[in-house]
Amino acid sequence: MNIKGLKIGNIFVPMPIIQGGMGIGVSRSKLASAVTNEGGIGVISAAQVGYDEEDFESNNLAANIRALKKQILLAKKATDGGVIGVNIMVAMNNYKEHVKAAIEGGADIIISGAGIPMELPKLIKGFSVKVAPIVSSLKSAKVILKLWDRHDKVAPDMVIVEGPRAGGHLGFKKENINMTEEAFDKEVVDIINETKIYGEKYNKEIPVVVAGGIYDGKDIAKYLKLGADGVQMATRFVATVECDASENFKKAYVDSKEDDIVIVDSPVGLPGRAICNPFVENTFKGKLKVEKCYRCISHCNPKETPYCISEALINGVKGNMDEALVFCGDNAHRIKSIVTVKELMEELKAEILKA
Repeated sequence: MNIKGLKIGNIFVPMPIIQGGMGIGVSRSKLASAVTNEGGIGVISAAQVGYDEEDFESNNLAANIRALKKQILLAKKATDGGVIGVNIMVAMNNYKEHVKAAIEGGADIIISGAGIPMELPKLIKGFSVKVAPIVSSLKSAKVILKLWDRHDKVAPDMVIVEGPRAGGHLGFKKENINMTEEAFDKEVVDIINETKIYGEKYNKEIPVVVAGGIYDGKDIAKYLKLGADGVQMATRFVATVECDASENFKKAYVDSKEDDIVIVDSPVGLPGRAICNPFVENTFKGKLKVEKCYRCISHCNPKETPYCISEALINGVKGNMDEALVFCGDNAHRIKSIVTVKELMEELKAEILKA
């Protein structure tokens, strides 16, 4: 099939592929810029993005805000001003400060999930940055669209529909994670139709992008034919040379088998999909000792949380795999080698054209 590219207001990219934001430190400027340079949209995760700043332990918020601006600037420089997105979880502490930093840093798009981004329209008012909520169902899409319309008289610039096969935090209850492909596809079509209502009201095209379990060009073509405008992919971009994570983190994907991929409980309050390892096995056995609270999640209580998610994710990006939480999509086991982003994007493009 032909490739139309992805248009978000006045933004256009030739490949309808958004690289999913992955924290902590898995998708920063190196990966994001590489994806943008190959015609997609690279995304930096704001989650504890300053984990390697000197004052991260003592001055967490300042370190993260400084690092976020720095990573956006590095990505923009590496792409000669190309399109760069930032993923900011609603569940994060200091959400407003991170949104403000993303705007000041020069982000083109703010993608926001892990909660309902009710405040986002007010926070970006007067700025040209585009905004895209992540939804998991028609119900959540209706809630966000209606709230933004009623309270702020605006509609999103893009809507991302993330299915239950995604990696990391999932917007589904455990009993709904095994939703059939047919049921999810119906949700996608229903969300596309619901979004069109608000697009017509505000006289704008609102692209709908599908995420979760998308592995190859055949998957991408399927959703484009279904009526979506693009896809968001994360897992495939981990096993790339340019991914900002450690080599050990990338090898965990390459070495994983289908049975290694499990559902874990996250302190964020959502189920998550990850690769089973000694750390994950210990979480199944009971609460792990929390030595230090990074105050990364607004509702996290260190006295009750099963483990410190910041510490576990930082261990992963640094390569300490026995004590790491390694989020992944359900297709991670299909990855057999580490390639460049250019090689991956060319492979996906060829597969879409053949579909």
